[in-house]
Formats: sequence, C-alpha cells, structure tokens
Amino acid sequence: MQRERRTKEIKEFEEKVIRISRVSKKTKGGNKVGFTALVVIGDRKGRVGVALGKANDVLSAIKKGVRKSKKKLINVPLVDGRTIAHVIETKFGAAHLIMKPALAGTGVIAGGSVRAVLELAGIKDVVAKTLGTNNKLTNVTAAFNALKTIKNTVDVKTALGQKTVVFGKRLRSHRPTTIDSAPLTPPKTSRKRPAPTSPAKSVKKAQKSTTPKKATKPTTKPTTKPTTNNTPKQST
Repeated sequence: MQRERRTKEIKEFEEKVIRISRVSKKTKGGNKVGFTALVVIGDRKGRVGVALGKANDVLSAIKKGVRKSKKKLINVPLVDGRTIAHVIETKFGAAHLIMKPALAGTGVIAGGSVRAVLELAGIKDVVAKTLGTNNKLTNVTAAFNALKTIKNTVDVKTALGQKTVVFGKRLRSHRPTTIDSAPLTPPKTSRKRPAPTSPAKSVKKAQKSTTPKKATKPTTKPTTKPTTNNTPKQST
C-alpha cells in the first residue's frame, strides 16, 4: 500500500477577526438574535480587504465576512515593499486618522484595529494616529479608505508620468541642521508692492495738489489785559 502524502492547504489570504458582536432585532414573534463579525483579510504583499458579516451564529458570520472581504480587495502600492507613498489624513464618521510613512526599522506604530489592517496589507514601517472615536468598525473603515485613497493617487500620477514617491528619498537624504551652520544663499527678502489705486482716486489726488491752499488765521488769540478805570469820582 502506498502511503498518501497529505499536503496542507496553503491559504491565499490571512484572516483576522477584529470584533464579534451580538445583535437582536424586534419582530412580531419576539427578539431575533444574531451575530456580526468584522473581518480583515490580506496576503501581506499589498492586497487587503475589509467586510462585516452578519448571520445567526458566529461561524457563519465569520465565513460571510471573509467571502465579502474577498470581493472588496484592493492593491496598496508599497514604497520599497515596506511603507506607504505619502502622508494622508482622512475622516470617516467620528473617526479621524493620520498616517505617515516612516524609515526602515520603525515598525507599525498604530492602534489595535488599525494595526491589523496595516499589517495584513504588508506595510512594515508606518506611523498612524487615531483621533476621535474608539469604535473599531469606524476606525477600520477609515484606515481602509485611506489606503484606497493612496492607491487612487498613485494610479493617477503613474498615468500622468509623474513621480509617485518623493517622501522616502527626502527622508534618507535629510540632515539635521545645527545652529552654527550658516545658509549657503542669503535669505530672500520679500518686497511689498504698493497697492493699485483706482483712476478716480488718482484724479482727486492731482486736483488736491494743484489747488492753492488758503491762508489760515492764527489760532492763538492776543492776550489783552483788562482795563481799570482809575479816574477819581467827582463829588457833587
């Protein structure tokens, strides 16, 4: 008998369940209980997807979430295979998210729910900050929308023949300036131009300059002493 070699199935995507919630719905016959599962999938090579699955039990909700997230996959452009292309700030509902590219070796500096999206997308060096709400669903959706915006920006710049990555090169060639180092070129001084005047105002100014000025009377009044009658009175 020949032994059959059992090979393990290699999954194309890695799955991660962010949150499982128990929900209920009021019906005529009573409360209908169900479950929702927030699922993130990715191959750690640039492809990532996010979806919310709903079902009567937990396993069905997770499977439905994986199935939906496979239909919403996006390809995130990675710089040197490790970080994002540029700084991005996005808002979704009450969530406010800021993401910045980082140098090699920085790692993924982000919160729990946003960290799962970035790691499964294959991003290794990034700095992210979540502001506003702590809702996991809102923050995960904001992170997914930010990666989608980066993808669209890079696609448009590539189609136009423009440079898509400038930030990473600037980071490598950046040198901190010291107090003793003087600039090579003198600073440019901004010269303020006179504000443009309307023709009516210029005509009035010309008329004022041509008209002779009237002689003005001195404002100081001469000081006069009060006169006293020193003549003696005549007696009758």
